[in-house]
Amino acid sequence: MSLCLPFLSWRPPAGFPSPADDYDHARLDLNELLIAHPLATFFFEVSGRSMEGAGIFDRDLVIVNRALRPVHGSIVLAQVDSDFTVKYLHLKRSRVELVAANPTFPSQLLAEGQQLLVCGVVTAAIKRFV
Repeated sequence: MSLCLPFLSWRPPAGFPSPADDYDHARLDLNELLIAHPLATFFFEVSGRSMEGAGIFDRDLVIVNRALRPVHGSIVLAQVDSDFTVKYLHLKRSRVELVAANPTFPSQLLAEGQQLLVCGVVTAAIKRFV
């Protein structure tokens, strides 16, 4: 299903828009803007504070794309053994590290024997204010 919403072509300075600008808008489909691979994309709500430095807060909705190849520095949804986490993926030589964006959370260096599955790359976070 496609949902097209009005999209204003100017960038308001967090103030009040000009009434004359009411007629200067196009239609924006949020699916087109946020979802590059619909069959490989899913949403979920984040729990916790470890990615606040990346702008992802507790209860934000994130969009994960399984079709993208994760690279060093990607924010990923990863499964380590049986636990899921959202972290930066750091690839250093033959070592893999999952790094939090909040300095009060430790990084997770994968130990020998641990199973890592990168479920997808986080492409966006959606915030709700009400």
